[in-house]
Amino acid sequence: MAEAEALNILGLRQALHAIESGECTALDIIEACFDRIEAREPEVGAWQHRLSREAYLQQYRRQQDAYEASPLKGLPVGIKDIIDTAAMPTEMGSSIHTGRQPVDDASCVAMLHDAGAITLGKTVTTEFAYFKPGKTANPRDLTRTPGGSSSGSAAAVADGMVSVALGSQTAASVIRPAAYCGAVGFVASRGELSLRGVQPLAQSLDSLGLFARRVEDIQLLRALLLRQAQPLSLDAEIKPRRIALCPGERVGETSVEMSGALNQLAERLQQAGVDCVQVADDGLLEQMVEHHQRIMAYEVARNLAYESRFPDQLSEPLSQLIESGLGLEHRHYLDSLLAAQTGCEQLWSHLGEVDAILAPAAPGVAPLGQGKTGAPHMSRPWQAMGLPVITVPGMRDDAGLPLGVQLIGRARGDALLLQQALWLESLIAAR
Repeated sequence: MAEAEALNILGLRQALHAIESGECTALDIIEACFDRIEAREPEVGAWQHRLSREAYLQQYRRQQDAYEASPLKGLPVGIKDIIDTAAMPTEMGSSIHTGRQPVDDASCVAMLHDAGAITLGKTVTTEFAYFKPGKTANPRDLTRTPGGSSSGSAAAVADGMVSVALGSQTAASVIRPAAYCGAVGFVASRGELSLRGVQPLAQSLDSLGLFARRVEDIQLLRALLLRQAQPLSLDAEIKPRRIALCPGERVGETSVEMSGALNQLAERLQQAGVDCVQVADDGLLEQMVEHHQRIMAYEVARNLAYESRFPDQLSEPLSQLIESGLGLEHRHYLDSLLAAQTGCEQLWSHLGEVDAILAPAAPGVAPLGQGKTGAPHMSRPWQAMGLPVITVPGMRDDAGLPLGVQLIGRARGDALLLQQALWLESLIAAR
């Protein structure tokens, strides 16, 4: 049987294999996850609401036969607290919605439950998935931010409390916290995954996000959320032929350490036989950052119309965003929507036969302090274009802090992107 103290750090597929092979039971893994939560939650603060150990085990044992026959075996998942759950409140990181209790599950939650997962709890989110942080600390260094807005999901997965969790991204709310905490974070092509029951922030930008510690588990979650016929089948890794390198400076401010990590990885790609080219320094991505900001401000100001009735309960950054959005003319908003579409076409036209883009997933390591969640500009261009993106962890600075990189694919090329990310994950791990 696997070492009890190591069961909580198994990836989801690893855990399912261990159960099927008789190395351990689902109950062994569940107990190990709760052991980790009870040891670390007072410091990390990943959970807004969660089941007690006793309540979880009671639910599992009540339907144990069904869970044992299910794909996910009754194993725990975390759900960001802007995603509706019928059995727990969804408060969206705001006192305006304290005690808000949905009547049904979001579609993504329902599909995971149908596959045999149990929601262990709701993970901490920033206020309405924007900037005001919650209580979560970075599990890699408790004095630093975990990033946001999917703070709790990234921290819970990175710290071994659960193997997978759901989040959301409108700007950088999955990719950045995954990078800061050292987890895998994935955002699908725009519209690929259902958002029914997920609190909208900016409808032209919102995406469901997936967190795991291994790329293969992102493949599994995606298959379940697409209701694929054989979700447990695994697509093999594919080595990319040509990668476009995007230095962070093409987008915005970048640390020396992050630039160095990207250059180091580029050398390893070339040594492995991957052709590396550069994304053009033509200002396009910086323009996409501006268009993303404009689209987001305009749509947030409309989506949070109800919440705007309670100005005293809104943070200053969110109030400023709403004010900015209300000041935008509709024609300028439409201009930015069109610019994002044409910018995407221009980008790939210039890149030609490139399989994917490799870029920093954040400006650097997680900043000190928990009063802010870090800068989101590294994700804004790709989110504006609606492209699939995955954070691949493993690079670190001299102090051992995570320096995440992101692999960006073509729209609707999600499956191929994940296969290439599998290969990149192996390359990074082999150093």
